[in-house]
Amino acid sequence: MTASTPPDRPPPPSIPNQRSGGMPGRPNNIGGPPGHITATRIPSRMSETFKAGDHVVYPTHGVGQVQGIESVEVAGFALKVIVVTFEENRMTLRVPENKASSSGLRKLATADNLKEALDTLKGRARIKRTMWSRRAQEYEAKINSGDLVQVAEVVRDLYRNAGQPDQSFSERQIYEQALDRLASEVGAIEKTDKIATLERLQIHLKS
Repeated sequence: MTASTPPDRPPPPSIPNQRSGGMPGRPNNIGGPPGHITATRIPSRMSETFKAGDHVVYPTHGVGQVQGIESVEVAGFALKVIVVTFEENRMTLRVPENKASSSGLRKLATADNLKEALDTLKGRARIKRTMWSRRAQEYEAKINSGDLVQVAEVVRDLYRNAGQPDQSFSERQIYEQALDRLASEVGAIEKTDKIATLERLQIHLKS
């Protein structure tokens, strides 16, 4: 009699990211509040390896630092996760290693990407003739895309020179969010503090 072949063992499940100190198993609201439009495109990239000490970018949270790789048990399976902390937000994410690329987790922008982003700030604003609510959703999607150039586009489009009409309250909020995200990554790349980085970005905007 031939022994029956046991069924294939199912692959290990992935686990949701968790905020530090949050409820076990409770996923982060990665896409923002209900109705929030997230980025429609995350740039494709080669699979990257991460180690403790690396500065990285997570699309919806900006610049963080890898604390290490941990092995956790989920439903009886061992799963490796990348532990990333975000100092400004006092938050920790645990990203499954096999989902790092698809989640948008990446290393800091390259020199070419940085140059393109800074050159973008010098360009003319490109403002669509649509309702502000729609443009605001598109700007937020760009900020959360994880793409440094798209973040720079938001800063460029919402920047106001002296003599131009003042920003509305909501425009100012989105502008400051984009500027902070841009300054955080540029500062991490160039190893400069945020104040010096913001001053440099203002020079590019005025040029």
